[in-house]
Amino acid sequence: MASAPLVSSPAATLPLAIDALVKRFGAVTAVAGVSLEVRPGECLGLLGPNGAGKTTVIRATVGRVIPDSGRISIFGFAAGSADARAALGWVSQDLALYPRLTCKENLEAFGRYHGLGGRQLAASVAWCLDWAALTDRAGDLAGKLSGGMKRRLNMAAGLIQRPRLVLMDEPTVGVDPQSRNRIFEMIEALRAAGTSVVYTTHYMEEAERLCDRIAIIDHGRIVALGTKEQLVHDAFASRSQVLVRFVGSSPETAAWAQSRGGRMVSETAEFSIERPTEIAAILDSVATQAFELADVSLRRPNLESVFLHLTGRELRE
Repeated sequence: MASAPLVSSPAATLPLAIDALVKRFGAVTAVAGVSLEVRPGECLGLLGPNGAGKTTVIRATVGRVIPDSGRISIFGFAAGSADARAALGWVSQDLALYPRLTCKENLEAFGRYHGLGGRQLAASVAWCLDWAALTDRAGDLAGKLSGGMKRRLNMAAGLIQRPRLVLMDEPTVGVDPQSRNRIFEMIEALRAAGTSVVYTTHYMEEAERLCDRIAIIDHGRIVALGTKEQLVHDAFASRSQVLVRFVGSSPETAAWAQSRGGRMVSETAEFSIERPTEIAAILDSVATQAFELADVSLRRPNLESVFLHLTGRELRE
């Protein structure tokens, strides 16, 4: 018998609702009061440096981690319940395939784990093979596939029960550019069919291309949430960035950048300015310091700029 939703409409219609989620591991607070909603048909990007808490949020959503407090509901059903599992697909970063089974046999096995059988299983396997562009490789052993094909088969296995909400944890890790583009097409096809997606990635361009909204998490908290344009505007308004790249870096260049309100990232000093005329004062200051200048550029802030501004770290850290 199906269980009743935890919450009433309209929250029960949300693919994912996370309310004040807290999870501690001993003395470490991995998630410190995260609240998020995923709208029907939306792709929500979840970005954060390593250790920021995004993996814990994902694992709590699929029922692998028990929160200390807070609530997670999937179409109104408690995370980890049978109804939630039926509506949720999870594509893990780690490949979870049987190398000695064929593509078709892998999908059949995962389908049976979800309680599928007969015509329903056969139809779902056929749909997954077509979606992953693996129909002509259905009889090939999974262990013999290329890295990109294994990744696509892994994604198909996560969707064998045709879920309405899919969590994708860095699905393009370790694949070639052609396979990445095919994966993008697969995700865009899901979205066109109305499937909601939560997408974590280490590639800013992926988030910018695929995600309707982006949540940035750091130190277990959501530090920003909105469209790419909203995040850039909230962080920088109408300001632009000046990038001053030196030949080599040193404590002196870092101290100089900080003294002028900027910061060093590798060998480049970054400044936020309101008017392009402010560049002249920066260059005059460089000349007085006798630093060896490589180049200077002006650019509008982007999602990566916002991420660095909010977390102070590269996404891959």
